[in-house]
Parts: sequence; structure tokens; C-alpha cells
Amino acid sequence: MKSFLTVFVFLFLTALRSGAADKAAKPNIIYILADDLGFGNVSCYGADNFKTPRIDALAKGGIRFQHCFAQPLCGPSRAQILTGRYAFRTGMTGNGSGSLIKPENETMLPKVLKPAGYVSAQIGKWSQLPLQPGDFGFDEYLRFPGSGAYWSSQARGKTYSLSGQEKKLGDKYMPDVMHDFLIDFIKRHRDQPFYVHYAMSHVHGEILRTPDSKPDSKDFYSDNIAYMDKLVGKLVDELDRLKLRENTLLIFVGDNGTAKGAFERSPVNGKMISGHKGQMLEGGSLVPMIANWPGTTPSGKVSQELMDFSDYLPTFAELAGANLPKNVTIDGHSFASQLRGGKEAKPRDWIFVELGKHWYVREMNWKLNEVGELFDMHGAPFEEKLVAVGSENAEAKSARARLQKVLDELNPAAGKRDTGDGSGKSAKKAKRARQSADVAK
Repeated sequence: MKSFLTVFVFLFLTALRSGAADKAAKPNIIYILADDLGFGNVSCYGADNFKTPRIDALAKGGIRFQHCFAQPLCGPSRAQILTGRYAFRTGMTGNGSGSLIKPENETMLPKVLKPAGYVSAQIGKWSQLPLQPGDFGFDEYLRFPGSGAYWSSQARGKTYSLSGQEKKLGDKYMPDVMHDFLIDFIKRHRDQPFYVHYAMSHVHGEILRTPDSKPDSKDFYSDNIAYMDKLVGKLVDELDRLKLRENTLLIFVGDNGTAKGAFERSPVNGKMISGHKGQMLEGGSLVPMIANWPGTTPSGKVSQELMDFSDYLPTFAELAGANLPKNVTIDGHSFASQLRGGKEAKPRDWIFVELGKHWYVREMNWKLNEVGELFDMHGAPFEEKLVAVGSENAEAKSARARLQKVLDELNPAAGKRDTGDGSGKSAKKAKRARQSADVAK
């Protein structure tokens, strides 16, 4: 009997240690997605007119990526994050084509991580994506309609959905409601690995006052940048208090470049970035991206490697010990090794950007688009020079050949594409036309 009890206790303790080790090996993942936030809005990237001390602290204690590329608009960016696939494969090449994505043909991150023991939550913006977050595997969600929801004075801010139940915002501030839900979710699931897709309201227009705006404030945009930074800091402080920081990977990133209305006041180190949100220029897709995982990511590292938004799914899957979706093409490259302080086994040679009927493939110093225009990107992100057709420059000719080979292999023209400009306006116009025709009948 004594021998049996000894064996039982040994097996029980072994199981406990195994469970604890498994939890430690699977980091919590909180993906913070700021809206319409470019290089020129984050001070550690050289922004001249804005201060983001709490975000800067994440960069100081982690990795700041200098060459992370989103898509030029939010819908395609978010679809690429969650599926790990380029837009011509999913069909979400613009803000109006989200209906092409269905649970039966696309597997999003929460479903990838679920078999590895992760519980998941989606918080904030979901508007361009179809159905509900729960339909794609999120265990819990809080979403608001549209973009840039802050106060109930806005049509989009009157209500929000809490895992399918409609709630009234009342006199609360939507970003605060989202933060409170985030912290509550973390507290309830602190003893198991969790994944959070935290899609912030900030700093998408309509730009309104924040709870911290002074009565005589003349600069609500700066107020919103500051409040966003404050919320990031509050999250970090709470993770510290709960003693979860060392087992939590925080990713902070913008979903596309700075919006046109704020672009003019967003220089970087005295220079204007080439382009802004919605454009197929550098500033349309180049975004700030910071990874912080205390004790794991190297502190103060600045990464010069290329990456794009398809890379998150394979990276998070590798960190979680999860399997990638079967029988589909995953375009992303895992950068898990870099997060752990090592070098990438095979760094990206190029990234791909697509919006509507336009696309390009970009190396570090060259860019080739769908009509065969080659750009010299040595001066990026401030300058991109069109190379004359027929140029005999040997370096340019070699780059054209390499990039054309990539485009030929990807063949985006044969995929699913938005026939408009990607903004969704053409899709909305077509929908209105169909509705008018139905009324006429």
C-alpha cells in the first residue's frame, strides 16, 4: 500500500510539473493593433510632433522593427494578420470584399491556437471582416460597429456587442470599456495560455476629445495619441501586477500608414515619409511594430529585417506549439527565432503588398509593381525613385528580373481581387444599385 501511494504521489507531482512547464513554454500573446498609426506618430521611430513614452519603453525593453509592412487599408491588413495569407488568396483585397472570407475556407489564428490549449478574445474593431469574431473561433469578444468609436454621441459609438449581446455605451468612453474587458479577460484566464487580438479605436477618425483632454485643448489628435499610449502603459502595469509579464509576448503595431488628415503633421526626423494610408507608396504600408517579452526578446534591439502581416500566424503558431492549417498556402514566415533572441533561419528576401487591382513586391532596395514600374528604394521611406524604362543600370536590371520572377510565381492576377480601388466605395455603390433595383421591382 505504501508503495502504491508513493507511486501515486510521484505521478501526481510529475503531472503538476509537466502542466506548469507546458504553461511556461506557451507564452500569452497580446496583439495590440493601433488604427491609422504610422511611423510619424510614435516617438521612438523619430516622430517630431508626438510623444509616446510607454510605447517607447516597450521598444527599449524589446525589439523595434524598422521594415514591417501592412496593407494600405485596415480590412486587408486585418485579414492578412489573422489568416497568414495574401489578399489575392482570401479575396480581401479591399475594405469591401470581406464577405469572400468564410469560416469554411479560411482558418484564423484563434482556431490555430485552440488545439494548443489557448483561450482567445477579440477586442475592438472588426467592421471590415465578415460575420462575428466567434464564427472564426474567438471564445469571447467585444466589438463595436465601424471604425473610430469613442463616445455615444457618435452613431457608431452608441452600442457595442459583447459576445453577441448588444450593450449600450452610455456615458462611458469606448476605449476604456475595451481596456476593462481586456483586463477582466486576462484575470479570468491567467492560469492558462491566452491570445488577445486587441484592435484599438485610436487613432482612427473621427478625432474627438479624450477623458484627459483639457477643456481648452486645441489638439485632440495629440490627445488621442497620448491616451492610446496611456492605455498601453496601463496594460503593461496590470500584467506586472498580476506577475504575467515574463510569460507574455506583447506586440504593438499599426494597421496601415498615417491617415491623410494627420499625415501633414507627422514628419520623421524633419522629413516627410513618402505617402500615407490608402496609397501604394511606402507610407501607405510601412508601420511601427514592437515586440516585448521580458527575459526572452533582446532589449533595445532594432531589427532591419523585412516582414509583412502574413508573418504573425506562423510565428504565433510556432511559439504556441500549434500546427498550421492543412491544405492551404500560408504566405507568412515565422520570426519566432528572432523573438527568442536568435537569428532568423531564413530571413525574408521580399514582402508583398496589395490593394484592389494594384500590388507590388519589394526587396530592401527595390520595388516592382503590377504594371512593371521599378522603383529605387535606397532613399526610403522618404523617397522612391522611378527607374526609367530601358535603364542599363546593372543593379536595377538584376532587381527587376528577381522581382518579376517573384510576381510570376505569386500570380496575383489569377487570384480573387477587388475590382475597385480597394476602399470599398465601389462595393458600397454596387450594393446601393442592387437595393434600388430591388425596390424598383
